[in-house]
Amino acid sequence: MSNPAPKLLIGGEFRSATALPALSVCNPCTEELLWTAPRAGAAEVEEALHHARAALKTWSKVHGWERAKVLRGIARAMEARKGALASALSYEIGRPIAQSEGEVLIAIEQFDWFAGEAERLFGETIPSRQGGRLATALEPVGIVAAFTAWNFPINLLARKIAPALAAGCPIICRPSEQTPLTSTLIAEACVEGGAPAGTVQMLFGPAETITPALMAAEEVRKISLTGSTRVGQMLLAEAAKTVKRCSMELGGHAPVVICEDADVDSAATLCAQFKFRNAGQVCIAPNRFYVHESLAERFASGMVKAAEALVLGDSQDRATTMGPLTLASQRDRIELLSAETETSGARRLTGGRRPASRNKGFYFEPTVFADVPDTARIMHDEPFGPLAPIATFRDFDDAIARANATPYGLAAYGFTGSQRHAEALSAGLSAGMVGINTFMIAHAEAPFGGINHSGMGREGGRQAIQDYLNVKLTHFISI
Repeated sequence: MSNPAPKLLIGGEFRSATALPALSVCNPCTEELLWTAPRAGAAEVEEALHHARAALKTWSKVHGWERAKVLRGIARAMEARKGALASALSYEIGRPIAQSEGEVLIAIEQFDWFAGEAERLFGETIPSRQGGRLATALEPVGIVAAFTAWNFPINLLARKIAPALAAGCPIICRPSEQTPLTSTLIAEACVEGGAPAGTVQMLFGPAETITPALMAAEEVRKISLTGSTRVGQMLLAEAAKTVKRCSMELGGHAPVVICEDADVDSAATLCAQFKFRNAGQVCIAPNRFYVHESLAERFASGMVKAAEALVLGDSQDRATTMGPLTLASQRDRIELLSAETETSGARRLTGGRRPASRNKGFYFEPTVFADVPDTARIMHDEPFGPLAPIATFRDFDDAIARANATPYGLAAYGFTGSQRHAEALSAGLSAGMVGINTFMIAHAEAPFGGINHSGMGREGGRQAIQDYLNVKLTHFISI
């Protein structure tokens, strides 16, 4: 990529430097410096809040049909940048370029979907028993603060910016410091697409600098977080001080139940494909595999075959099918968890180490374990990496109980050839989203989100925009 230039976006203006030291972004494939990014501090946060307050006064009064035009303009501007966006994403997080291209397309869909939602923001009229009429009106909740992780840096921002703008809310984004160029390109698309100054702002910097200032601001009326459960708990406590509305997509630990009547070969192939996507750094990745004992050997063999067929390499090489972990700390944590899993009594079938062919980069081999005991830490803590633990079951109800034996509830999956088991899996698995014979559960037109320790609120679908709106009731009686 030529001439990368991460920039802050504040009040409609891009800035390539501040008075603070710049942030450095490392290439996870080579451990070399990619580029630096300007660092926002308390002064930049206060300035962004000033511009957001001004933008709220005007943007909140723009008709939904006009806001929709801006959203579609952003979508088209992103389409024009799709190559640059995919390349920046691939460099910054180490995801293979072909997979990165797919994320751009699904992010564009968010803007197109919420453009339609902006056009459909109607209240309702209810006949009053006391005479007159009851009328509801939908109003923007106010300024939104968005905090996103590095693993899906385009789609996560799109899921927050699009509904906020559609509802009439200005939004201040604090994306991960690992993905400033990707975020800058999104900000450029927002400006080019017609987002007025102050409606979308982008601040890079450590969470301990930016987040407290946004959380303390009374005028920030809603926060949207994609991150860990630990961070979500911290922000919920802070949000309570100013009674901010919260929507949060937090950690997950998705189980997969492979029933006795499943197509085991197809299931193994799909499970490996989605388990090792983005090196396992996916919140809805299948993480715990509960396989009927009659299929266990064949399923494990299929998973191993698919894992060993993956090509580890540089994210810009189109032959690569799995890149590195994004951060050195991620690689080190996965290495420790892999060793712990083997010590717990599990059998390591493949992987379990740094690839010998790669002496640079945060690579770790796709790893499959069999006979993993329920007491192993990997069955309770989200790995967020390329580790696949397989356990067996004999009784269907026992499998469901073990699948639900964590505090998480983001995604869950099941494979079966019978409608009876399909319905039982859907009803029995405790999660906000369930996939039966598929892992395709993220759609612009459908609600995305979890329950319990996996968060609250939804992104996508007609439900998502409600978190960005207040409902006002007026009782009209003629005099």
